[in-house]
Amino acid sequence: MKLGRIAVATPDGEQLRVVAAEPETDRVIDLARAYSLALQKKGATAERASEIGRSVFPGSLSRGISAGDAFLDLAHTALSAADDASLPLGEVEWRAAVDPPVIRDGLTFGTHIENYFKNVAKTKPVRAVYERPGFFKGSTATVYGNNQVIPYPNISEKLDYELEIGYIVGKPGRNLTPEESMKHVFGITIFNDWSLRDVQALEGPIGMGAQHSKDFAYSIGPWITTMDEISSIEGLKGQVRVNGEVWSDTRVENFVYTPAELVAYVSIFDGLQPGDLIGSGTMGFGAGVELNRFLQPGDVVELDLEGVGTLRNPVAEEKETPPWWPAPRPYPFDDEDN
Repeated sequence: MKLGRIAVATPDGEQLRVVAAEPETDRVIDLARAYSLALQKKGATAERASEIGRSVFPGSLSRGISAGDAFLDLAHTALSAADDASLPLGEVEWRAAVDPPVIRDGLTFGTHIENYFKNVAKTKPVRAVYERPGFFKGSTATVYGNNQVIPYPNISEKLDYELEIGYIVGKPGRNLTPEESMKHVFGITIFNDWSLRDVQALEGPIGMGAQHSKDFAYSIGPWITTMDEISSIEGLKGQVRVNGEVWSDTRVENFVYTPAELVAYVSIFDGLQPGDLIGSGTMGFGAGVELNRFLQPGDVVELDLEGVGTLRNPVAEEKETPPWWPAPRPYPFDDEDN
């Protein structure tokens, strides 16, 4: 099943609805509405059926997933009334496929690691990335869905995209082994870890990890494909297009650490929560920095991933300028360098 979230205008403002996407029939099914109709066919009143439908399928997909295996069972029940709760695929407004409690982004593909260090750091990869599947935590306040416009901060001249797999956690877990970890994954999506490469180079030496170079935007979507539809993650093909031009073709291969190892590592001394997103790290040649090509205002980026679909985002036409920016302070150690 393919599950995502759309925005619906109501007299009380925008509401989010969880939908099942059927690209092969060019439609989506509002699961809360469909489940309500299915209950009414069994004798429930319209008011009570609507209350239950919204409870089982809230606008938060993370909350829905937290119901465990029953969530997908009820989704299949809802599809029995799909014809009366469907909307044309091309007419809906998408939002981020999931509202993750935590975003963690890993670094697991050898090709991207080598290309990044060669093109940005101008050196061979550091030993640490081969000693553990490192990751950083990203903001959940700046998640975007399919077709939503991505801001271009005015502090950068090197806006970049990153084609990644997003592993969506389905079940809680802590201190998992690789043999256990993928049983806790609900499905996969496309994760675009947008990056400001010139800002990233300035933030790195601080030693606190990525800040504004990452947290201005993350794209998630267009939907989540549940794991029962994915026979194998390894070998999935990907493609990057900018303004309709193919910039690169890629595939899931050359793991330094496997998906099972990454998910297990994230769970160590911490806890996985339903809806958490764990980014795979960028697939080989899945970022512009590997090609020495960067985005311009107004560009349209499309990321394809076999088994999922296409995540499309336009970049804003104008750069975003904040009302304040800190002034550099004097460096107190200049005299020590002389």
